[in-house]
Amino acid sequence: MPDPIALALVGCGAISEWHRRALAKLPDFSVRAAVDPLRERAEAVAKESGATAFASLEDALAAGGFEAVALLVPHRLHEPLALRALGAGLHVMLEKPMAPSVAACERILGAAASGPAGRVFMVAENAQYWPEVRIVRELLAGGAIGEVVTAEARLFFPPIPAYYGGEDAWRLDREATGGGVAVDAGSHYLRPLRIWLGEVEEVVAAMERPFAKMEGESLARALLRFRSGTVATLDLLIQGGPFAPQDLFRVTGTKGEITVSAGVKLYDAANPRGAVVRPEQPQGYMLSYDGQLRDFARAIREGAPLEAGPEAALGELRTALAMERSAQTKRWEKVFA
Repeated sequence: MPDPIALALVGCGAISEWHRRALAKLPDFSVRAAVDPLRERAEAVAKESGATAFASLEDALAAGGFEAVALLVPHRLHEPLALRALGAGLHVMLEKPMAPSVAACERILGAAASGPAGRVFMVAENAQYWPEVRIVRELLAGGAIGEVVTAEARLFFPPIPAYYGGEDAWRLDREATGGGVAVDAGSHYLRPLRIWLGEVEEVVAAMERPFAKMEGESLARALLRFRSGTVATLDLLIQGGPFAPQDLFRVTGTKGEITVSAGVKLYDAANPRGAVVRPEQPQGYMLSYDGQLRDFARAIREGAPLEAGPEAALGELRTALAMERSAQTKRWEKVFA
């Protein structure tokens, strides 16, 4: 086995934990630095991983000892930290969204493109590696339900305390997030739709704030028209539960349907009551972090292209921003205006 890639974790909050679960299973990386302005969080991650704790990226860079960085911080910090890490010649994995504005994304992409050859820049949209999403892509490619007629993506969930509770709940702050549920959680549901249906052409949306503590929208309902002409729906809601069981995705074709909840089911002429393609397993989504990190490691070690380049993340951001515009204008808005 090659030596593990020396990695710095910048941001030791809730999403860092999900990445660390995947890192603990993979021999590809060794966490050498744990960075967080809250010293106790950095020290807790350092103790868990055998890393050194730092209060800032600058302090970690001064000490050195790592070649790659995972930036797991509030959205408003994505641009300055990504530019600093890229400027230091590091391989960079940046949590989604790339940044809260298209202009900021373009500056980051420009910095990545102008750097030394062989440096890897990835936007960490883990839905690209979600096992259920990949299975649906294979089923559609194989014509399992004929031609796609329409699709639905839906996520209704309570405000998880680790993300929306406590003094450090930055997702409640519109400035820190760059918006609300559409620009944050929405990307995980837009990426699968884009994988299956292609690029979004235009959207019409309504947004509200049923979760009053959140400054950005906590309800977003949208119709998406794809360049192919296919129309899909996207429904997102954060509010105190409980919620009934839900399909996260439903794809309807001329010869049947595919549903995704904790597993994948195919409904067709041979299986009108549904056939299980992938058994239910609550950790299916969590496995996407494993695939994401493997792709990052492969790109660093072998120079292989990423499964989805960082520019792909612009599609989710542009769609979320078009949804926000539509909620204001009450009309269809072009995604690539």
